Amino acid sequence: MYGEKPSAAAVHAVGVYRSAGARDVLELEAGHGRDVLYFAREGFTVQATDFSATGLEQLQEAARAQGVDGRVTTAVHDVHDPLPLPDASADVIVAHMLLCMALSTKEIHAAVGEIRRVLRPGGIFVYTVRYTDNVHYGVGTAHGDDIYERSGFAVHAFPRDLVDALADGWTMNEVHAFEEGDLPRRLWRVTQTSPH
Repeated sequence: MYGEKPSAAAVHAVGVYRSAGARDVLELEAGHGRDVLYFAREGFTVQATDFSATGLEQLQEAARAQGVDGRVTTAVHDVHDPLPLPDASADVIVAHMLLCMALSTKEIHAAVGEIRRVLRPGGIFVYTVRYTDNVHYGVGTAHGDDIYERSGFAVHAFPRDLVDALADGWTMNEVHAFEEGDLPRRLWRVTQTSPH
């Protein structure tokens, strides 16, 4: 859907993760895996989760074709459920566009709570979300809680106070505004570090 080039968030994350000495990446809702494959090509070991078993099978095939299958593992996971990982077991976690899916604010807080649980002390979380200053914000069917559905796709647009609330107890490293795609979508890329 988005091509084979890595997202801008993944390119940023590689630099951040390298600087931190991280070797293992957990990518949540990896989709077709363009970023997973990029992380693997860059020398990281990557665990990818997604709700679609078929999508993860396609990702494994692509990893084999690119010769990085030894660096990629997958697990079917629904973001509404606890992560199937032990406490403090992940170096770094990336979630490109995951949190702005049709999740309630309560569900978003629960997901970030799980991310914090599985990150090692000092682990880094990079995520991207659409924010409320967007062309399509407020357009379409309103579902409440800043969620609007348009053309069968629902998006939870983030106000800045939600980003700040999700960083409570973390170290906020950066909130960077950027644009992606043809619309373009206006996104925040957030980088935060779990407490030591």
